[in-house]
Formats: sequence, C-alpha cells, structure tokens
Amino acid sequence: MLKSQSKAYAYGLAAVLAWSTVASAFKISLAHLSPAQLVLYASAASLFCLLGLLAVQGRLPELLPALRRHWRGSLIFGAVNPALYYLILFQAYALLPAQEAQAINYTWALTMSLLAVPLLKQKLQRRDIAAALVCYLGVLVIGTRGQLLQLHFSDSQGVALALASTLLWAAYWIFNARDARDPVIGLTLNFAFSLPLSLAWCAYSGQLGAVAWQGLAGAAYVGAFEMGFTFVLWLTAMKLTPSTARIANLIFLSPLLSLALIHFIIGEAILPSTLIGLGLILSGLALQKLAPRARSATPLSADGGT
Repeated sequence: MLKSQSKAYAYGLAAVLAWSTVASAFKISLAHLSPAQLVLYASAASLFCLLGLLAVQGRLPELLPALRRHWRGSLIFGAVNPALYYLILFQAYALLPAQEAQAINYTWALTMSLLAVPLLKQKLQRRDIAAALVCYLGVLVIGTRGQLLQLHFSDSQGVALALASTLLWAAYWIFNARDARDPVIGLTLNFAFSLPLSLAWCAYSGQLGAVAWQGLAGAAYVGAFEMGFTFVLWLTAMKLTPSTARIANLIFLSPLLSLALIHFIIGEAILPSTLIGLGLILSGLALQKLAPRARSATPLSADGGT
C-alpha cells in the first residue's frame, strides 16, 4: 500500500506541476494565435498524443467499437469539451492577465457543487453556502483589483467569460460522471469529434491563415500537457492511491506554483489583490472539502481547468 501511495504521489505531483505551467503557456500561445486557433491546434496535438498513447498500450482496436456504441455522447461531450469550453477559457485569458484568469478558474469545484443542486437534486449544505460566499468574494477582489466599493472590474467581459468557463466545466463533469466509456477512450473520441467542429469554426470566421511557429509550438504544449498526457497522469494517480483525498489535496499546490511561473515566465507583477483573492478562493474550497456529504462527480483536471 505504501509503494502504491508513493507512486500515486509521484504521478499526482507530475500532473500538478504540468498543470501549473499551462496558464503561462496559454498567454504565450495567445500572443501568436487567436483563441479559436489555439483550440484547433491544441486539440489536434492532444488527439495525436492520445492516439499515440492508445497505440503504445495496444488499445487502438477499442476505438471503433466504442465509436459505434457512443458516437452521440462523444459528439455532445466533444462539442462541450474541448471545443466550447476552451474557446471561452482562452478568450478569458486573452482579455485578462493570466494571474486573474487562472485564479477565477479555480472556482470550478464550487460551481460544480452549486450546479449539483438543480441537476442532481442534491441539498445545499451550510458549508457550501459559506464556501460560495468566501470564494466569490475572492473573485470580486481579483476582478476589481481590490476596489470592492467601486465594483469597477478590470475587464468585465473577461471576468464573465472566466466564470462562464467554470460553469461549463462543472456541468461537463457532472454529466460525465454518468459516462459509461473508458476515460482515455472517451477523451480520445471527444477530441476526434471536436476537432472538425473547431476546424469549421475557424474556417467560418476566417482564421485558417498561416500562423507563427511559436504559436504552433505553444499549442502543441497546451495540447499535450493541459488536455492530453497530464489527464492520464492524474487518472493513474487516482487509481493507484488508497486515499483519493490525499491526491486531490495536491491540487491546492497548482495555483501557487502557477502564480510563480506567471511572474517569472510571463513577467506579470503579481498584484496584492490577486494574492488576497486567491487566498479567499482556496479558503472557500478548503471549507467546502470539510462538508461531510460525498460529491457525486469529481473532475480529473485542475485547470479548467487549471
């Protein structure tokens, strides 16, 4: 059991470290690509990575039977994630500083608990209400850069898109909890269906022109480490651990590491309002985790998810 837990920590930490880099990768890539282009090329890279992984595992023959059984669900899931979710998320990153977008995006866990009330008919606990107040106070602090009384957002559209991405991500994982597909097979099919949708949108909006190699390199990194291999690392950690909570708690390291990378790689000066707001968000999430009620759906990504 100890050996299994050690392996779980290793896989979990590797996933968290990878996810900690993606906010910086988003901003670097968006300097050369539009949000729609980044979704397209990152999705292609992720699909290639997942197909390669299945090939190494000798599981490619499983795709066709799964496609025949689950093509409708794969189309719907793929349209939501990655196509629509990442389009909204990347637009938020294009409008906001990376530190603000990634901090707001961490409220997805709370959003999922709130959505579980109407969607899964779960009861809202007092701790959930308290956690919501603390988390969204943190969002207000970040969005207004500490000017709470004026309620003047640094970029209201960017904040709205960042919050909308958490809503979409949470809803996706709530419904994904009922998905009968193998996780890696299901994710591969999602990307296979979403790729032509993203391609069609880029063609319709005139965004299929030549792009800089830096953008393609950034998209390849995002596809591999945000959408592809890191998901498998996290899934492996969750399977190996005898205590899911121990691995899940590693997620709290990601936003702090991400802020450090945003500062040193992107060069953003980390605002005091971001630190205070992120502290409130993480406190709210910690308070939520104290709730005795078990959650019915647990996302496998830290970003989005990030």
